[in-house]
Amino acid sequence: MESPPVELVDDGIVEPSENEAHDARDLADARPKVRVGRIGFAAVSLGVGQTLSTATARRARALGLPVFRRSTGGTGVLLGEGDVVWSIVLPRHDPRVGPDFVHAYGRFGSGVVKTLASFGVEAVWGPALGLSEEYCFLGSRGCALTCEDRVLGGAAQHATQAALLHHGVLPLTIDRQRLEAVFGLAPAYSEPKLTTLMEVVPAVNPISFSARLGDLIVDGLATG
Repeated sequence: MESPPVELVDDGIVEPSENEAHDARDLADARPKVRVGRIGFAAVSLGVGQTLSTATARRARALGLPVFRRSTGGTGVLLGEGDVVWSIVLPRHDPRVGPDFVHAYGRFGSGVVKTLASFGVEAVWGPALGLSEEYCFLGSRGCALTCEDRVLGGAAQHATQAALLHHGVLPLTIDRQRLEAVFGLAPAYSEPKLTTLMEVVPAVNPISFSARLGDLIVDGLATG
């Protein structure tokens, strides 16, 4: 049976909590959709298993950062202005979800890898690093997108009986001092273990990058 077409939406600049609201709406709609956007201002996103009273949340609020919970798993993520975000929503009965969806970060994230490759950057989805109990990109769950052994991005999922949401983020830049303060990270982790879109593609235009990302994610879903 032929899979239904995927709607592609580019949200442009989107506020962090608005981005989460769009994901929740699309998950409830349960129709094939890919959405890309760019974060409007810094905030901390906590995984569904976290509470707003965690040490991460308290430190973030003390620094004046908004804190919100997302519906997907994992721990905390520091979103920054200009970060590129993407979301995939598919009905649970859609063959593109597959029985292996919990572990299919490489399959759902193939469009991210292909987009980076089009800019001359080799990246791969691989095992989580297990270096932090608070910062999702260095956590022990799911997979991490790495480039030359440095983490460039991450993704997470939320499955309901009706649909699957798979979403992720590529930081445009990192305020490493803020990251260390919010998540209690040692500089030995934030400097050599993490990278950003602007570090791997110095002349990147986030607008054209996110547009290409949306196209290639849709193409990847079309080809399976």
